Amino acid sequence: MVKPTGSGQGAVVVVKTAACVALALGAAGMAVAGVSDELIRDLPADLKVLYKDAPQTIHPSAFDDFKAVKGPLKWCHSESYQGNPWRVSLAQELKRLVLSTPGASFEMADSNGDVSQQISQIRTFIDKKCSVISSVPGSATALNEAVAAAYKAGIPFVTAAGSVSSPYALNVDSNFGAWGYDMMKAIAKELGGKGSVLMVEGIAGNPIVAQERQGADRALAEHPGLKLARVVNGNWTANVTKTVVLQALATHPGPIDAVWTAGSESRVVAEAFAQAGRPAPLITGSVTGDAIGYWKANPSKYRFAGHGVWPQWTGQTLYRAAMRLLDGQKPRLNTLMLPLPVVGMKDLANMHKPCMTADAVSVFPTLPSDPVPERIFDAYFRNPAPTRNWDYAKAPSACP
Repeated sequence: MVKPTGSGQGAVVVVKTAACVALALGAAGMAVAGVSDELIRDLPADLKVLYKDAPQTIHPSAFDDFKAVKGPLKWCHSESYQGNPWRVSLAQELKRLVLSTPGASFEMADSNGDVSQQISQIRTFIDKKCSVISSVPGSATALNEAVAAAYKAGIPFVTAAGSVSSPYALNVDSNFGAWGYDMMKAIAKELGGKGSVLMVEGIAGNPIVAQERQGADRALAEHPGLKLARVVNGNWTANVTKTVVLQALATHPGPIDAVWTAGSESRVVAEAFAQAGRPAPLITGSVTGDAIGYWKANPSKYRFAGHGVWPQWTGQTLYRAAMRLLDGQKPRLNTLMLPLPVVGMKDLANMHKPCMTADAVSVFPTLPSDPVPERIFDAYFRNPAPTRNWDYAKAPSACP
C-alpha cells in the first residue's frame, strides 16, 4: 500500500455509450484526453474510452499491497443523503447484498447533506475498526483527510455515485461529465440545434453535479443555438424539483423546448409542464418506474431521452468492487468507470411492468441480464476472480 502523506425483466435496452462511437472511429489505439495512457493501457478498448475527458482525478491504485480480509466482515456505509427514493434504494440493495454474505454485519450512518458530519461519521467508523467503509460522498475533496486516515488504519474506502479525489480510495463510478454532455447533445439533435432549455441540477456542491454540468456546458458551447432559460436546483428530490420547475415556468413565459435534468424526477417535470398548461418538453435524466407509469397513462405528455442510472445497479457495483478488494484482488487504478445503459422512448413499452404507476416513486427498472458483466470487473483487477457471493439472477426484480 502507498503511505498516505496526510491531510450512480423483459426490457431490451442496448448498452450503447460513447465507447461504441469511439471504437467505431478507431479510438482504441488513441491516448485518452485528461488521463495518462500509462494508467489505462492494459484496459480493453471499450473500457479505455470511458475515461475520455473524465472530470474525475485518476490515480494509480493504492492497494497493490492490500491483503485479503479474513473472518467475518464488518461493513460500514457512509451516506451523505437519504432524502429521496433513489438513495434509499441504493442503501437497501447494498445492505441486502452485505447481509447475504455469510458472517457479515452492516452499519450505516447518514450525514443528511452535512459534509462535516460525514467526516465525523467516517472517523467513528475508523475507530470501530470496520473491515471496509463504503460511501456515497458528499464532496469530492472535503473527505480526503478522513479517507487517508481510513487507509492508514488499513480500512479500504470505496465510493459509488460520486468520486473522491483522494488517491487512497477506490471509486466505482461512471463518466458523468460524458453523461451530461450526451444528454445535452440529445436535446440538440431533437431540437435541430436551436431552442430554449431549462436546466435542473441536483444538490449544489455534489461532485456528480459539477461533473454533469461540465459536460453539459461543453455541448452547449458546440450548439450556440441552444439557450438556457433558467438554471435551478431540484436537489434530486421530487417535491423540490416540481416546485422549482413551476417557479421557473411562472417567471419565464417564453417557450421551453427541453429540460436537461440529471436526476430521477422526469415524471414531476412532465407533471409541472402539464399543470402549467405548457407543451410537453423533451426531458433527459434517468428513467424510473413512476415516469414509465406516467408515460403509460399520458403518452402525449411525456417525452424522454436519457439513460438508466439505477440505484440497485449502483449498490450492486459498489458491493462487487469492494468484495473483490476485500478478497485481495488488486485494482489497476483508483477509479473504475462503468458504462451507462441508454434509454429512449422506444424502450419504455418493454420496460413497463404492472407495478409501475405514476405513484410508484420507489420503483426502478431492472434489466433481464447483468448490465455490468463480470468480464468488466475482471479487466479492472490484476488478479481477477469471480465476485464472491454475487449472482445477478438473485437480484430483486422491479416488481416484487
